[in-house]
Amino acid sequence: MYDLESKILETLDAAEQVMELLETDNLIDILADSKATGDEIAVRRAESEVTEKEIDVTRESFRAVAYRSSLLFFCIVDLNIIDPMYQYSLQWFQRLFASSVRDSQPSEDVTERIAILNEYQTLSLYQNVCRSLFERHKLLFSLLLCTKILFGDNKIDPDEWRFFLSGASGEIEPMQNPTDWLDDLEWTQVHKQLHVMDTKLPAFAGILEYFINFHKKFKKIFDSPNAHEEPLPGEWNTKLNSLQKMLVLKAIRADKITLAIQNYITEQIGKQYIEPPTFRLSDCYKDSSNISPLIFVLSTGSDPVASFLKLCQDNDMMNRYDTISLGQG
Repeated sequence: MYDLESKILETLDAAEQVMELLETDNLIDILADSKATGDEIAVRRAESEVTEKEIDVTRESFRAVAYRSSLLFFCIVDLNIIDPMYQYSLQWFQRLFASSVRDSQPSEDVTERIAILNEYQTLSLYQNVCRSLFERHKLLFSLLLCTKILFGDNKIDPDEWRFFLSGASGEIEPMQNPTDWLDDLEWTQVHKQLHVMDTKLPAFAGILEYFINFHKKFKKIFDSPNAHEEPLPGEWNTKLNSLQKMLVLKAIRADKITLAIQNYITEQIGKQYIEPPTFRLSDCYKDSSNISPLIFVLSTGSDPVASFLKLCQDNDMMNRYDTISLGQG
């Protein structure tokens, strides 16, 4: 339209008289083209407005995927608190997200597609990040991932989570030990935990009194080699959710919390999130590109040369690599 208007003005400017203007076929053709183009643009604009609304509706329906992605990104950003080695860029995360969209199973059903995308990108992130974590931090990352998702779905009480992390605080005068299976030091710790839970967390109202009156029912948990799998006595087994049950377990058998966490993660997001993938250099290579190279950060005694040469051989690149010695230090 801009080009047509420019041509019209140029023709008008070139015509010296009105009669000459009226006799100019070129101007008449330009005006005809302008009208036809204007009508076509009006139709296309109307169509584009309808299409834009459809795009907005479809895009809005995928907001759940964007929300999950934001939860996952800030989950890995927090890992640098654990170890300054754990640094993940937004650009890397964006590439990982794009590959999840591209490689996950397609579906015409929006609800099903959202579920597929969320599961695929979550598992992909877990497997990628696990490759860069020390072994002792992998279960911790699984727990962070699990709770981040559950917090996003409003399935965790912040006060209960805070208590799970920090335990009871402050000075509490212990009651007389009513049990014959806890020594005084153990009872002091159990009483302190249960007292704070009873008074600070609504879901546990009455648990301290119940423990005092029926403490023998809790002895089975205390004595069991699989305390993390033992049901709670009375109504507490059905009244409390899995996280709340872990708080009780932490008060009685804190040594079994690691196993309980594994069960909790399995129950909430799946067993695959407590089974870290075996490190394979070929998988790392698939995630690299010509602008995102692989860099080996070596600890004392480690030597990746054999793995690197095998990767070159498997990909028919034995004549496409160079080695440069940078010298010692």
